[in-house]
Amino acid sequence: MELFEDQVLGRQERRRPRESAPVPVIGRIAAGSPAPLADRIRPRTLDEVVGQHHLLGPGRSLRVAVESGDLHSMILWGPPGTGKTTLASLFARHVRAHFVTFSAVLSGVKEVRALVAEAEGRLTRAAERTVLFVDEIHRFNKAQQDAFLPHVEHGTIILVGATTENPSFEVIPALLSRCRVYVLERLTEGDVVAILTRALGDPERGLGGLKREAHPEALLAIARLADGDARSALNILEVAAHLATVAGTGLTVELAQEAGQKKTLLYDRAGEEHYNLISALHKSVRDGDPDGALYWLARMLEAGEDPLFLARRLVRMASEDVGLADPQALTVTLAARDAYHFLGTPEGELALAEAAVYLACAPKSNAVYVAFDAARADVHDRPAEPVPLHLRNAPTPLMKTLGYGASYQYAHDAPDALVDQEHLPPALRGRIYYRPSPRGQEGALRARLEAWHARRTGGDPR
Repeated sequence: MELFEDQVLGRQERRRPRESAPVPVIGRIAAGSPAPLADRIRPRTLDEVVGQHHLLGPGRSLRVAVESGDLHSMILWGPPGTGKTTLASLFARHVRAHFVTFSAVLSGVKEVRALVAEAEGRLTRAAERTVLFVDEIHRFNKAQQDAFLPHVEHGTIILVGATTENPSFEVIPALLSRCRVYVLERLTEGDVVAILTRALGDPERGLGGLKREAHPEALLAIARLADGDARSALNILEVAAHLATVAGTGLTVELAQEAGQKKTLLYDRAGEEHYNLISALHKSVRDGDPDGALYWLARMLEAGEDPLFLARRLVRMASEDVGLADPQALTVTLAARDAYHFLGTPEGELALAEAAVYLACAPKSNAVYVAFDAARADVHDRPAEPVPLHLRNAPTPLMKTLGYGASYQYAHDAPDALVDQEHLPPALRGRIYYRPSPRGQEGALRARLEAWHARRTGGDPR
């Protein structure tokens, strides 16, 4: 008797002998095949996987679950090239389950129903489970994710989702609660070099047949260009090895750099990494670290962030974190924005760097930020009190008769322009929102306000 493996994408059917594993066999393509090196060299066992020791090391929960056959629905969250697709296929093979991939772009709810019907049939006929691998699960819309829910709940399918985005933002809570989330770590340079060394020496699936020696510095250069992405590193290695073959030389740093071109940074203007990096920039400025500020600013610009977005954030930092401790900070950041408008990239980026360093080195105060939030909270939470009569203008005789402007004291008629009159509604009388810090120019403001308060009230400073 023979089993048929249905491919949801392409609907290809391939016959397999009963005794073979009912999942696609990874890595049996000859080195001369047009398949990319990254596909040919995929690990065939869990022991061949490089990295992710916190999940796959001896006694770790995920490895124990797989080796015991107790595979459960999960979401693998991690950067590109850390092994999410490979692990999903290895898990299915380990538990001898049918492995199916599903595309958010090419498939919809109708295809989900067809897939589930096939999975139910396999489960009924041969007690064969189905592992459904959903790459980039964060791209699935709510209807597609909802369609999986009952079948994950009942165990008809074992869902393995892969995502580079934070699943708590992109996956609906009902589906997320039915899956365990495993965080894959970015591969270290040592991990990537180990993968490259294996690929370069493997004569069956890798590049061993080319008989090209690689300088250790060349492999390290590739690892740095790939930035923790094994797939990217293997693609660079394949091109570099071809260049070395044409040149009749070993694989050098120069060839590695030629093959890799410019380093590609993981970044998505709408994704979590965007918010992680801007948070790092903002906190470096707030904490007074100009070096950290310069690094994160450069990192975002190199990754393709809109410089005007960064200019807007620097203006915000000037108001939020420097404030009146150095009022010039707002002027500097606005000038940096105008300079970028005028010069563009790359010259204008230096103005942004200057502003970031200025903010990081400036004295810090969030006193205005805190004060404004407190005032806004009172406006939001309390009744809209009428303006006190003495603060109202009285342009007509009727308004004067009604008491508008009565008892108002004109500050310029008083010594040092100081008058003792209330400017808040009666319900908020005596409320103090702005409490200057002792830092920078705000220290002088603090002393001035305390002196004014003492003179007005004849009492203790505020």
